[in-house]
Amino acid sequence: MRLGDVANGDAQQYGKPLEGVRILAAEQMQALPYATQLLARLGAEVVKVEHPTAGESGRGAQPAMTDPEGRQVGATFLRNNLNKRSVGIDLKHPRGKELFIELAAKFDIVGENFKAGTMDRLGLGYDALSAIYPGLIFVSVSGFGNLGESPYAAWPAYAMVPEAMSGIYDYARRGDEPPRVVPVGALGDISTGLFAVIGILAALRHRERTGLGQYVDIAMLDAMVSMTDVVTNLWSLGERPQEGPNGIMNSFKASDGYFAMQVVREKQFETLAELIGAPEWITDERFSTRVGWGRHTDSVIRPQLEAWAAQYTRLEVCDLLGRANIPSGPVHTATEVIADPHVSARHMLVEMERTDDGPDPVLIPGNPVKLSKMTEGPETRVPWVGEHTDDVLRAELGLDEDALADLRSDGVIN
Repeated sequence: MRLGDVANGDAQQYGKPLEGVRILAAEQMQALPYATQLLARLGAEVVKVEHPTAGESGRGAQPAMTDPEGRQVGATFLRNNLNKRSVGIDLKHPRGKELFIELAAKFDIVGENFKAGTMDRLGLGYDALSAIYPGLIFVSVSGFGNLGESPYAAWPAYAMVPEAMSGIYDYARRGDEPPRVVPVGALGDISTGLFAVIGILAALRHRERTGLGQYVDIAMLDAMVSMTDVVTNLWSLGERPQEGPNGIMNSFKASDGYFAMQVVREKQFETLAELIGAPEWITDERFSTRVGWGRHTDSVIRPQLEAWAAQYTRLEVCDLLGRANIPSGPVHTATEVIADPHVSARHMLVEMERTDDGPDPVLIPGNPVKLSKMTEGPETRVPWVGEHTDDVLRAELGLDEDALADLRSDGVIN
């Protein structure tokens, strides 16, 4: 799918569910930008507020491309900012603060994901804005929350920090090996963004009923404790992960690469043993428990399973296992994900043409929320730094050219 394309075009008559919802977002990196991009795909209008020259910190990520003026646009920014407009305002400048407060009156939702307390110190937090606009929904996304007393409130946090603190790195560790950091990308960011979306939608519904705004406070560590529920739940039930997995959950080699398989029920294990020609496992004392399956995966199960799988491709193996009700799937490379027919059919990659000399378009994950009465697209490219500053300040605050020029000369806007 390319920028500007539309899928499910018959649904255009219905519009999009969040049309009319307006979001002003002082956002950076991934957690909140992911949330607001998803809301924009559902029809909300999103205006980003960034530093007027440097932009937000996600633009500095690597790898990167350059915009038409030669400025870096990093990967983190590229994959989280479709369908938005950018306004460059210095929030540390007194006039910049005034502009932000004036803009807040025009929006349903103000969002921010700075370190806890930053917006309060700037005089732009929930207490300050809600006193002026009682119907405002204010969303904060931070490592450890703004409400309540977290002992970690002053810590900065990228995704790996709450991921590590959730226990999932240690849960996946075996023996004396050190924990593997960031094994699945920015899970801490994306899960936090999803909870922010849920909170925003709930607050909007509450305001419809009561007329009142409220504070939506999302902590990355809270999100990760929720997402990694197995860590605490299974521990409370007596499982100790260092003893080995409770079942077979691993990757195995076929003729053309690897596939992943999960066997966590006795019927599945018996079916697997029969399928690959090892029926004796069913009565083998070593495999009398699920922990036993996991403990002997590499020494006994893997050699037999991979000898059987060597006759087939990954897809053939997964088809055979699927027919036997054993969950499995091929372990894809990035190239294979891009070429996958499911990914294409579901419009799960959006192509954005580069503005530098790069030969291939930037690929941005598409919208995973499919609604029968909503079109997908058209998507618009990410904004350049402060690309829409003048348009937004003219339309929302009625500023004329002289006022804009004065703000620009004072370094308040770009």
